[in-house]
Amino acid sequence: MRVGHWSADAPKGSILLFSGRSEYLEKYGHVARDLTGAGYSVLSIDWRGQGFSDRVTSDARLGHVADFADYQLDVAALVTMAKARDLPKPWHLLGHSMGGCIGLRALMNDLPVKKAVFSAPMWGIFVAPNLRPIARILPGLSRLFSGQLRTIPGTSPRSYMTDTAFANNLLTTDRDTWDYLQRHAEAAPEYALGGPTVHWFEKAREETAALRAAPRPTLPVKTIAGTREAIIDCKALIAMHENWPSGSLEWVEGARHELMMEAPAMRQQFFDKAFMFLEDSAD
Repeated sequence: MRVGHWSADAPKGSILLFSGRSEYLEKYGHVARDLTGAGYSVLSIDWRGQGFSDRVTSDARLGHVADFADYQLDVAALVTMAKARDLPKPWHLLGHSMGGCIGLRALMNDLPVKKAVFSAPMWGIFVAPNLRPIARILPGLSRLFSGQLRTIPGTSPRSYMTDTAFANNLLTTDRDTWDYLQRHAEAAPEYALGGPTVHWFEKAREETAALRAAPRPTLPVKTIAGTREAIIDCKALIAMHENWPSGSLEWVEGARHELMMEAPAMRQQFFDKAFMFLEDSAD
């Protein structure tokens, strides 16, 4: 496993940064700069199967994991590293997309943080209505024909960043950010991931359903998502907060999935909301 640590001068605390599927430490360089500039040391990880951590399949391009419970082993490794480095307290969680899924499970497993901020967390995966019948039978058909390690329909083993035009992307409205991420994909193509495998998709849906059915954590939680979100299921976010006394949900108008890598004004909105929440002594 590969872990990254960014130190802040005179830190007021630390953030455990849980990134999304296919992501890697370098992608969060600008984010880490903002977090350390606000006074937080940052510790993050390349999840198993992505970034510079070891792959779990012979085809390094596949976005795959045997079971979502395996990610909690990575969380445990990150916490061990945080303790070994005497990371300044209090600790907080910042989880994006799949990192929000992993992070919510970690909170339920007593992750030692004071507060949690979630950016477009994957507590449900958006599937177009006309494709939902196919999504229900796809895992069973794949097992029948030994296709669990194939990427889900509509994706390929190629990187999303090199396979998608800016005008059609679902991640950000900011062209500078898009170009920045494309430069990463071109500089280190061997570490990019393609689409998720059918097996990953099945396990992800099982885990998100289990999270929605579980009791909510009682520590303070702030969830932020964009109004132009089209990757995770926004209805799941709304439903999750209907009976969550310590949780609140806010929206950034016009933002897509990558709130921390959006156009400057929307990106600033996200960080303003996050820092105000983390520094509110009333919580």
